[in-house]
Amino acid sequence: MIEELLPPGVTSSEAFDDAAPAPLFPAEAALMEGRRARRRRQFATARACARRCLAQLGRRPVPLLPGPGGAPQWPSGVVGSITHCDGYRGAVAARSSSVSALGIDAEPAGPLPKGVLNLITSAEERTHLTALTTADPSLPWDRIFFSAKEAAYKAWYPATGIWLGFRDATLALSPDGTFTTTLHPPTPTPVNPVYEGRWLAGPDLVLTAVARSAGR
Repeated sequence: MIEELLPPGVTSSEAFDDAAPAPLFPAEAALMEGRRARRRRQFATARACARRCLAQLGRRPVPLLPGPGGAPQWPSGVVGSITHCDGYRGAVAARSSSVSALGIDAEPAGPLPKGVLNLITSAEERTHLTALTTADPSLPWDRIFFSAKEAAYKAWYPATGIWLGFRDATLALSPDGTFTTTLHPPTPTPVNPVYEGRWLAGPDLVLTAVARSAGR
């Protein structure tokens, strides 16, 4: 599924259960000590997906440990992103010589919990969401909105190390399966804060992806 949202040059791997997790490296296993079995299985499956992406790039398997902010630290010369939710684990990766930033997110295809929408959107964005919902009430537009902002942030943070909240992003979501997210860091940075992405919504799952070509 996720490959439908990605440009050429980006590898992907996904799983819909934890039937075939790969063994963890010792440093990864140490991170999971004391965690619930379900969380350990999700982590292992997601890392297996990530290592399959690396193999497609001709890279050997390595530990993928979280860095500052929790984002996985990919090998030198590689950018990537990992996501998981109930019923889905996925990863994407590309050579940094061709892709400068990647961010993916998966969410269950249902409405956001009560009260969350006001925390992640502006009044203008909620008006935008109302129009989308009126035009097509069959889609979970608030969940797509949340996921798209999450994917953009996952692309932004590894490149800048600057933490931003959901209200620090302005999102324009299109029914054609695309979106544009403009981030608002507290001070200017050399990194372009405008991210273009794509979304996909099925009966049970929402997927979003951001991929920026190198040099942009």
